[in-house]
Amino acid sequence: MKLVIQPQGTMAIYEQIVNQLKNAIVSGELTAGEALPSIRGLAGELQVSVITTKRAYEELEKEGLIRSAPGKGFYVCEYNTDYLKEKQLMLLEERLGELITAAKSAGISCEELLEMTQTLYEST
Repeated sequence: MKLVIQPQGTMAIYEQIVNQLKNAIVSGELTAGEALPSIRGLAGELQVSVITTKRAYEELEKEGLIRSAPGKGFYVCEYNTDYLKEKQLMLLEERLGELITAAKSAGISCEELLEMTQTLYEST
């Protein structure tokens, strides 16, 4: 699994890590029981602070997606994919609401927004 960090992005680096790991879990790229890189190892790989990766792992652990095994590392938990997907859909709906509001303010029609979305979706 390859994580990509955008330092100039609008999202905090730890949030980028959290979101990408969540997506990997939902998609099945990371499976239950699979070991994650160590906090220090991931920090070195991504060239970010150990504190940043620690915060990301703590967030994932708080949400019950990963667990720590003292002296061994972090592992993907058994999880309820339906619950995780629902949480992601709620977050997406919130972000889409913000984008729709911005589009309306800019005078962009629903059809134009849909066309832009489809073009971007297909090019990603």
